[in-house]
Amino acid sequence: MPIIEDKSQQISELTKTNTAGTSDYAAVVQEILDNVKERGDAALIDYTAKFDGAKIAAIRVSEEEITAGMAKVDPAFLQVLQRAKANISEFHEKQVTQGFMLTRNGAVMGQRVLPLAKVGVYVPGGTAAYPSTVLMNVIPAKIAGVQKIVLVTPPLQDGSVNPAVLAAAKVAGVDEIYRIGGAQAVAALAYGTESVPQVDKIVGPGNIYVAAAKRLVYGTVDIDMIAGPSDVLIVADETANPVHVAADLLAQAEHDVNAQAILVTTQRSLAEATQKEVAQQTAQLPRKAIIEQSIAKNGKIILVENLERALAVANEIAPEHLELAVADPFAWLDQVENAGSVFLGHNTPEVLGDYLAGPNHTLPTERTARFYSPLSVDDFVKHSQYLYYGEAAMKAVADDVILFAETEGLGGHANSIRLRKGE
Repeated sequence: MPIIEDKSQQISELTKTNTAGTSDYAAVVQEILDNVKERGDAALIDYTAKFDGAKIAAIRVSEEEITAGMAKVDPAFLQVLQRAKANISEFHEKQVTQGFMLTRNGAVMGQRVLPLAKVGVYVPGGTAAYPSTVLMNVIPAKIAGVQKIVLVTPPLQDGSVNPAVLAAAKVAGVDEIYRIGGAQAVAALAYGTESVPQVDKIVGPGNIYVAAAKRLVYGTVDIDMIAGPSDVLIVADETANPVHVAADLLAQAEHDVNAQAILVTTQRSLAEATQKEVAQQTAQLPRKAIIEQSIAKNGKIILVENLERALAVANEIAPEHLELAVADPFAWLDQVENAGSVFLGHNTPEVLGDYLAGPNHTLPTERTARFYSPLSVDDFVKHSQYLYYGEAAMKAVADDVILFAETEGLGGHANSIRLRKGE
């Protein structure tokens, strides 16, 4: 993990990454989308055999399979799921907003907050299973009042679905589960097939093919965001423990080979100690091969003069996860402008947010924290406006509206009011 000295370079030069964009995959993904749109379930079955190595007869997971899968899950883990659900629910219930109404001189207007009808949740499979993703995406949708929640996830090679994912889906309140993944699952949710219902919005992270597919179907359905590789940035001072800092970097690096782990520190001694710890801890971890590739591509330690510069670097990078491993983290919180989620102090590793704390772990990646927000209840509602004018209220503003319309050269607009005014 290289140590880079900040010598007033452009921050963008310090933080270059080697990840590929979704545009590189657009052509092959578009072919998959078109095939699913045309052939429906048959295409899903073919792609599941091709990409997941699983021959499936039924696309939907039955209630009997869900029950059998839950029976395989450690009862202690089921209790953990319930505790996580409680924490996540408590946090997201605070996000619920209400509509409003106002009156003005005989006019009535307002805004309604309406839940989406159908939402599709993508849960990654492959190299790891993510029951936490189920909770983080489904619970806010349930709190928002979404009428139907459909979950898709790649099957194991025997055609089954990971039992922990099934358990999380049951705990969170998913309505239907389908054993499909990849771009083909996004296509099924966007267009609908004989088995899979078309939804109004697709949420949840996935690999580059899933991200590319979500970008391409946007407009047919809504999406949460284009999720790129996971990342963490740790700002650390002399009070940080290099053992813990290294562990937190590696917790992100193990996600996939394109994950990004960055340490920004004022202390050369911490930088060097963390560098050694990264090497030593990597050798002991089960996903060593993935971590080594991730660190080689995108891992770095940036040595800066002071914490003000460290926060400037962090704000430019706009990380998905920002850890402030400093003596007084709350003193620096107001200087954080761009970050998906901020973890304060030495005892708040990012993994607490992944699973149990309550704030959402579906976060903006690849610098999109500059303008995107964490997944929330707001992502599962829409706002509809209304207004009512009585005759007197309409006539009171008629001349203003007519002048506006005529200034824009829209005589028909002006006439709509003029005729009601009696002219």
